[in-house]
Amino acid sequence: MALARPARKTLRRLYQGLVLLSVLALAPMTWAWLDSSDHREVADTAGWLTRVPTSQVALVLGAGLYADRPSSMLARRLDIAAELYHAGKVKALLLSGDNSRKEYDEPTAMRDYLRAKGVPDAVMVLDYAGFDTWDSCVRARKVFGAERLTVVTQVFHLPRAVTLCRTAGLTTFGVGDDSTKQYAATTYVLAGRELFATGKAFADALLLHSDPVYPGPRETSLRAILAQPGAPGA
Repeated sequence: MALARPARKTLRRLYQGLVLLSVLALAPMTWAWLDSSDHREVADTAGWLTRVPTSQVALVLGAGLYADRPSSMLARRLDIAAELYHAGKVKALLLSGDNSRKEYDEPTAMRDYLRAKGVPDAVMVLDYAGFDTWDSCVRARKVFGAERLTVVTQVFHLPRAVTLCRTAGLTTFGVGDDSTKQYAATTYVLAGRELFATGKAFADALLLHSDPVYPGPRETSLRAILAQPGAPGA
C-alpha cells in the first residue's frame, strides 16, 4: 500500500518552523556583530594601534594553558596587550582567567608571560575568577571598578566579547588577533563553537541577567593604578 503524502499545510508549517529555528539560532550572532561593529579592530593590520582609542585598562581574557605556559592563542592576546601598554594606550592590564583548581592558574601564567615582555608587575591586576567571557566583563566593572576598557581576544571571539562588556555597562573597544585564519580546520571549529557560545551569552546577558560565579568582594588594586597621575582614560 502506498504511503500517504504529507498534506501541503503540514509541509508549510514544517518549513515555517525550520525558518523560525534558523532565525532564533542566528539572532545572538546578529546581536553581537551589530552591537560591536563600530568598536573593534584587527591587530597587525597597517596602522592598527593608531585606530585604537586610549582607555583605562586592557582586559585580557584567558584562553588555555600548555602545562603552565599560555597556549598559542593566549600568547597572541598577551602580545597585543603588551603592545597596547608600551604604546601608552592603556595604563593597566586586567588578566582574567580560570583558577578553579590549584594546578591550573591562567592569570599567573599570563602575568609571568607579560613580565618577559617588559610589563611591570605594578600595572597588572589578576582576576582568578574569569570563568567565561560574561563573568570577566561583569567582574571587570563590579569587582574591579573599570569603566572604560579595551578587551583583547581573537577575531572570531571579538564581537561577543565586546558586546558582553558593553552590555555589562563598560565603555568598550576590542582588539582581535587574526592569526588563526591560516588554519582552515581550526577556523571552522571555532566558528561552530562561537555560534553556541554566543547563544549562551545572549541568554546570560539579556534574558537571565546572570551573576558571575564569584560576584565579589570588591577589589581596589585596579582603581589604585588608575588613580595615579597620567592614567589614560582616567
